[in-house]
Amino acid sequence: MSVLKRIWAGRRVVVVAVAMVLFIAIMQEVRSTEILQLDIDAYNFFVLKLRRPWLTSIMEGFSSLSSPIVIGAMFLMVAAFAPGRRPGMCAAVNLVSVVLINQVLKYIVHRPRPDGFRLISEIGYSFPSGHSMVSMAFYGLCAWMVWNYERDRIMRWACCTAFALTIVVVGMSRVYLGVHYASDVIAGFCVSIAWIGVYTKVFCPLFMPDESEQHREVIQSPAYVEPERLYVADNTTTMRARHMRWELVDDPDGHVRTEEDSGKHFK
Repeated sequence: MSVLKRIWAGRRVVVVAVAMVLFIAIMQEVRSTEILQLDIDAYNFFVLKLRRPWLTSIMEGFSSLSSPIVIGAMFLMVAAFAPGRRPGMCAAVNLVSVVLINQVLKYIVHRPRPDGFRLISEIGYSFPSGHSMVSMAFYGLCAWMVWNYERDRIMRWACCTAFALTIVVVGMSRVYLGVHYASDVIAGFCVSIAWIGVYTKVFCPLFMPDESEQHREVIQSPAYVEPERLYVADNTTTMRARHMRWELVDDPDGHVRTEEDSGKHFK
């Protein structure tokens, strides 16, 4: 059990390491063999068996979820409504970094795009998939924000599931449309998973507050603390702010105010 606990505690390192090992293995195969068996199997399924006229427009819509217009609109929503000091800067640095990583890897591998069965026009090299990397990095960061700052359990699971499905359908659509091999998509996912694992640990704390910072920010907020006045909680044990009543001790009328917060913990 202690071994499992250690693995769980270091799950971030494990996920990053597995993703990088898988990416390196795929990249070596791609550089030594132009077409992998995985790519052939994916072509047989997505192109030969799955393609339908009515499905093509749907797949084009899925692919556009990682387009600059959609990502730009989502970025504005993150900048406006996400928590933290600078969520917009956090998302912007993440996006710029993953695009630069993608371009460097494309230049190193120099893999041509699939030819002969494309349904849309694309330029540039194929490996790894830029749409897959961007979708995993951006929507993955959005899922991380929701998971860490949304206190409603149902909403948290619903949003993270939606982000995960978005990432998957973007990758599938790129293979279906014939602009990427399956190995391009999987490799792109692996790179971005490793990147998000590092980014949320090293860089996100610079832009997004952790629980202790949120605690201090609320305690020091004028809504809770006023000069020369003391607020005492009904209970000294840990409880959620939304269920906590604060009493103004030095008010001669014994005024009691109720403050609600988004579920932060206080001690």
